[in-house]
Amino acid sequence: MTLPLSADEVLSTTRAVRKRLDLTRPVPRRLIEECVDLATQAPTGRNRQRWHFLVVTDKDRRAAVAEVYRRAVRVAEAAPLSSRDLQRMNAHGSWPRIAAGVDYLYQHIHQVPAFVIPAVEGRTDRASVAEQAGTWGSILPAVWSFMLAARARGLGTVWTTAQAPLERDLARVLGVPYDQVMLAAFIPLAFTLGTNFRPAQRVPRDQVLHWDSW
Repeated sequence: MTLPLSADEVLSTTRAVRKRLDLTRPVPRRLIEECVDLATQAPTGRNRQRWHFLVVTDKDRRAAVAEVYRRAVRVAEAAPLSSRDLQRMNAHGSWPRIAAGVDYLYQHIHQVPAFVIPAVEGRTDRASVAEQAGTWGSILPAVWSFMLAARARGLGTVWTTAQAPLERDLARVLGVPYDQVMLAAFIPLAFTLGTNFRPAQRVPRDQVLHWDSW
């Protein structure tokens, strides 16, 4: 069953959900499969559908993945941020709230009922910009379609790159051939606590829109 939302409402209210994930309610496999079915309809760069979705719901496997996630978050937190990153992060004074959500997810990650890990064949570690654009131009539309489909079904998601510092470790836990397949993201998935999400404050249009020239 889907929520009574228009396409514009789904697009404008699909939030990064961390604290409002229902940690007590399993997500039916049927709903996840429906979201993947819709994801397969996303535009694919170069018409090469080389991506996959790994879904983890087994309790013991989730615990192992959660342990890698926590270690990876600690590594990522030690990395320096640019002044531009800090400026955008603190726009509208939202960073303290986001940071609280990140910490909450860190503390409760083992309780999230499902993890979705999008993967794509081929690595871009030392690839050209053209090759990277083709690869990410395929996986990103598919994952965003998955997240929109999840929102329409009362499910919450958040795109994280927490797997990146320890991607090889996570690949080992999941039996993924690291040299051949790249883990693109780490997405917690659960029903949301309430479904009344609103559009967020964002950088004004005139700061991001360029017409005819930069």
